Amino acid sequence: MFQRRQFLKAMAGGLMVSVLPNLSWALAPAGYRRLLVLIELKGGNDGLNTMVPYASADYYRLRPGIAIPREQVIPLSEQVGLHPAMASLRPLWQQQELAVLQGVGYPDPNLSHFRSIEIWETASSSQQYLSEGWLSRLFREQPTPRDFAADGVVLSSQVLGPLDGGARAVVLTSPQDFARQAKLAADQGHAGTGGALGHILKVEGDIRQAAAELGQPAKPIAAADSPMAAPRPAGAFAQAVSTLADTLSRGVSIAVARITLTGFDTHGNQPPTQARLLAELADGIALLRTQLQQQGRWDDTLVLSYAEFGRRPRENGNRGTDHGTANVHFASGGRVRGGLYGQSPQLAGVSDGNLPYAIDFRQVYATAIQSWWGKDAHNALGGRFTPLPILRT
Repeated sequence: MFQRRQFLKAMAGGLMVSVLPNLSWALAPAGYRRLLVLIELKGGNDGLNTMVPYASADYYRLRPGIAIPREQVIPLSEQVGLHPAMASLRPLWQQQELAVLQGVGYPDPNLSHFRSIEIWETASSSQQYLSEGWLSRLFREQPTPRDFAADGVVLSSQVLGPLDGGARAVVLTSPQDFARQAKLAADQGHAGTGGALGHILKVEGDIRQAAAELGQPAKPIAAADSPMAAPRPAGAFAQAVSTLADTLSRGVSIAVARITLTGFDTHGNQPPTQARLLAELADGIALLRTQLQQQGRWDDTLVLSYAEFGRRPRENGNRGTDHGTANVHFASGGRVRGGLYGQSPQLAGVSDGNLPYAIDFRQVYATAIQSWWGKDAHNALGGRFTPLPILRT
């Protein structure tokens, strides 16, 4: 059981790529000192208009109203390229710090928002019902260091997701208020359920969530003369990124952070909504890179995106897309081995069906657990899943 006094003390102070199993434990020594950042694309992002198969005539056949014009695509290969709103990711791609994971899914997919995200966040099979998040299972069996402020923090959501069911998780809003009041409580010896943390922490055995209001603004990013400096993106996602970076700059030790970007359930008028969200996503990842490079932490950070599902290949009658299956996701970080992984969408002959998956999403989690943290993933994932070769030693 998590000790609040310990917490207060800590806070105060297509292309198919073959898998290389021998990389699984290459990064083992650092363990949880390496940070994992999960970005949830809530609602189910449309992968085909994110990583655009611009060389495919079938793509334009299936999407006569919402396809991204070929001349607007940011090409990553002769076959596929990024949505034009994601231009902020081009430098990461050019420096080989962006891996594109194509065709991520799982067998017998479920197209319900509630059930599919439950599958993703518990790392269960389609017909299996689990009550704990995959990270909670991992941290229970292989705990984070005792000096960590928490196992993880959650931003832009009150839902713990993969940290649900037992992890020491904090819903984080303002790092300034959080750290200041944690120090105040520690100085005053408030280790009970009330005191100065009463309006921030709701304690039910483990830390379950925080309920603070966003308070002070985040710290500014790099100086204008820095080669990595960029205009600070606006919006809630950028604010969450800055909140995380500011919290880390205060010396807070955590293993994982999850940030939610919501609004991807684009059944109607998809183009402007998705363009806005993808710009927020790309700008936010670029901002995180800038801020963590300043802290010397980018090489020890792995960023992974996930969502409950993708969208159907064929557009619907409302200039939108309906719930689908396999999707594209991103991995980025200073140690990421950039490139294309998985399999580009095979659209020939597709009418109203869905796409098969090429990468089981639990392989992505196994990459984080085994290759990034050097931990055993078997019990957390309920089986053996081969990590992806997306990390440098």
